[in-house]
Amino acid sequence: MLKVGVFGVGHLGKFHLNNWKEIAGVKLVGFFDPHTETAKQVVEEYGIKRFTDADKLIDACDIVDVVTPTDQHYGVCMNAIRKGKHVFVEKPLAATVKEGRDIVNIVKEAGVKLQVGHIERFNPAYLAIKKLPLNPMFIEVHRLAQFNPRGTEVSVIMDLMIHDIDIILSLVKSDVKNISASGVAVITDTPDIANVRIEFNNGCVANLTSSRISMKKMRKMRLFQKDAYIGVDFLEKKTEIIKLKQPDDQHVFSFDIETQQGKKTIAIATPSIEATNAMKTELEAFVYAINHQQPTIVSEIDGFLAMEVGHRILDKINNTSILT
Repeated sequence: MLKVGVFGVGHLGKFHLNNWKEIAGVKLVGFFDPHTETAKQVVEEYGIKRFTDADKLIDACDIVDVVTPTDQHYGVCMNAIRKGKHVFVEKPLAATVKEGRDIVNIVKEAGVKLQVGHIERFNPAYLAIKKLPLNPMFIEVHRLAQFNPRGTEVSVIMDLMIHDIDIILSLVKSDVKNISASGVAVITDTPDIANVRIEFNNGCVANLTSSRISMKKMRKMRLFQKDAYIGVDFLEKKTEIIKLKQPDDQHVFSFDIETQQGKKTIAIATPSIEATNAMKTELEAFVYAINHQQPTIVSEIDGFLAMEVGHRILDKINNTSILT
């Protein structure tokens, strides 16, 4: 039985508590949160122990779940790892590149497991395309959200766009060649809306737009590759695939078109999307990695690479925008 302690039981932390309670093979031993009213509510609602000493909670755990504000990730993660504890930490991995690099290095030395909470990797609409041969050469992303004060301690890059940066880096097996970016701080002191172009050494180009001041929500990614167009709607949990029909393609809508190379058959598929709880799935995957000595699906290195690109984007915005 793995013992779990949660650091930070605000809005997102409560979701973590709910999911940990449903996962077999783990036991919630308590939580740490400096806000008395929040802590009192959690004790009453969940019936779990509040620790007022962070070190004592870490000592009582096998897994430390870090759902604190980003600027506190580093301290909690480093303390837990030094004590030989496995760590699940919400994205972004840390507040600065140096902090992220330090965490990566100490995880390797300590021999513990760390997983970063890039939850969209476990979105069922994305999981539906994981078995496809993916080699995108152009990627277009729109991630738009209505304004919410939660998460505004970081920029829209680290709040929203980092989800898509992580997925793109996992899909494109090539190093980043160049980044162009512009962004505007409208409501907060950091960019609230941004547009980014990432060019990779293999020729792939990704265009990303993120906003947290939009009138409507949107979380869509479109992948274009030599033989297919793939659309993923993370919000509506829908996926569509348009490609040249192969002899073994079944249960897809298809139609013929005339090209200069002759008649070709276009196939359109909408894979069945299994209704799953992405947060529970990612936490279960972390437990599985610990119990079976397997790599975590979103490792500390993955988390570091995503935040490192995020900071490169912020540097570009800060050096080019006169409105931030």
